[in-house]
Amino acid sequence: MAQKTTDPADINYMRAALRVAQRGLGRVSPNPTVGCVIVKDGRIVGRGWTQSGGRPHAETEALRRAGDAARGATAYVSLEPCAHLGETPPCCEALVDSGITRVVVACLDPDPRVDGAGLEALEDAGVEVVTGVCAAEAKEANAGFFLRVLKGRPLANLKLATSLDGRIATVSGESRWITGDDARAQGHYLRATHDAILVGAGTVTSDDPELTCRLPGLEDESPDRIVVDGHLSIPLTARVVSSALTTPTRVITLPTADANRRKALAESGVEVIEVPPDSVGKPDLQQAMKILGTSGLTRVLVEGGSRIAGALIRQGLIDRVTWFRAPMILGGDGVPAIAGFGVGSLDDSPRLRLVRSRRVGPDLMESYIVNRPFDGDDTTDEFTGA
Repeated sequence: MAQKTTDPADINYMRAALRVAQRGLGRVSPNPTVGCVIVKDGRIVGRGWTQSGGRPHAETEALRRAGDAARGATAYVSLEPCAHLGETPPCCEALVDSGITRVVVACLDPDPRVDGAGLEALEDAGVEVVTGVCAAEAKEANAGFFLRVLKGRPLANLKLATSLDGRIATVSGESRWITGDDARAQGHYLRATHDAILVGAGTVTSDDPELTCRLPGLEDESPDRIVVDGHLSIPLTARVVSSALTTPTRVITLPTADANRRKALAESGVEVIEVPPDSVGKPDLQQAMKILGTSGLTRVLVEGGSRIAGALIRQGLIDRVTWFRAPMILGGDGVPAIAGFGVGSLDDSPRLRLVRSRRVGPDLMESYIVNRPFDGDDTTDEFTGA
């Protein structure tokens, strides 16, 4: 039976595995991002993380780097090693064949094809197995994967860049730039760590954004673009449309949307996704998120605007909030970051838990947890997810 441990060395090495796992964020869907470090005689002899596209797996990469030094070593893995045969042999088999004698695992993989089978295979082969090390941190790092497996939809991280009083533009509509260069660079990094960016049609029409990652060295890590546009009103000349052949773009619309517009968008390389209307005639966002989960997305960054943010919050579809606050006040006649969504009582208001706060240039960056797909776990002070 798998054991528990409170050994400080086990915790430190597992956190090293979690750090390397971060390198796969935004690159490995529909797979989880996993980190693995191999330790022998108190020294790390191999590191690995899930590679772009989900293959090779972290354990395979770490074993390749460790070589013969893996024999008799301990492997620290941030998620249970897979036990099923897919495009590559099972990772638990690779660990056994390498001569690894001890495996420390942060948490179980909720995928029904694994879910304890990996640990069982290791134990059956005589490998010592330890579980539960930094489990809450590991689940947070893969919260999007857990959500897709357990609830069928990706994690949604609402990114806001506002004044201190929660405004995204002045009364005249001026919004560039409320936050500074450092905050905008961090925003681009967030894009690189998500599978897709989601905005409403109003944002595309008014701002004509590219919605790409433009940090030096990460230009190739731009996520898919998703536009919620019930009536296919976005211009065919919009940058998200004209560049759809190079950066995948999807538009979520209603079945009643104009057929000619649908055809024109499709000819530009845009994938048009139909969803039924909700109770107020807008695209049903619950259904839209389910479709995105089925397509393999695990992490979606919601960037605007206020109406789409309000609609997603109202339907309980926002799981994380990353909030950049600039040290300025725009007043009540400025444009609010989040449109009204019918809160009549304080008890009905979504409750957020602040898990990280830090300065980025003159601005403040705050990270919040809203919903969690795994009930009953305590989270740590360290925010490792979005």
